Amino acid sequence: MHDRPYTVGVGAEITAAMAVICATVKQTCPRLPVGVQILSAANQDAIAVALAAGLDFIRAEGFVFSHVADEGILNACAGNLLRYRKQIGAEHIQVFADVKKKHSSHALTADVSVAETAKAAEFFLADGVILTGAATGLEADPKELEEVGCAVKIPVLVGSGVTQENLKNYLGANALIVGSYFKKESYWANNIDPDCVKRFMDYAAELRV
Repeated sequence: MHDRPYTVGVGAEITAAMAVICATVKQTCPRLPVGVQILSAANQDAIAVALAAGLDFIRAEGFVFSHVADEGILNACAGNLLRYRKQIGAEHIQVFADVKKKHSSHALTADVSVAETAKAAEFFLADGVILTGAATGLEADPKELEEVGCAVKIPVLVGSGVTQENLKNYLGANALIVGSYFKKESYWANNIDPDCVKRFMDYAAELRV
């Protein structure tokens, strides 16, 4: 997120740099599932990076249904992305797809509910779907989590706005993507706050029990 403003389509230097970074992370944490997202909607680049770095999954924007994002129009990519994944021998890399993604207008698809969008992603062979709030750090709607969880059989992840205070609202999710909350002062551009991470993980362990 530090290379603002984003472009639709990235240069080779971004893909190369991400491959080096991701390989280093995977070597540091070889037993943990590791994934990558490359903004903006650089999903084929992310698949290539994941394969080169030995990662396990990617987060994909614009998987199904076109929408207007703050960087421009993002068109659906499922067909091209999954064919590319097969062509390069990366079918073991899972694709978790944002639905009704943050930082976007969804007026074009206002007649398609988030549950129907998730069902479309499932039909188009996503390995899981991701729900978010309207922007980075904003909460996803717990009601949408329930609706989507009832609509699809694939994993449902929550991808923004999770905090220790609202964690109980998302216990029905299969996984949580926590970013801004783990940073100092809960601001996405700051460094990680290790104490915050520990408190959150300890609390999550208590809830599991």
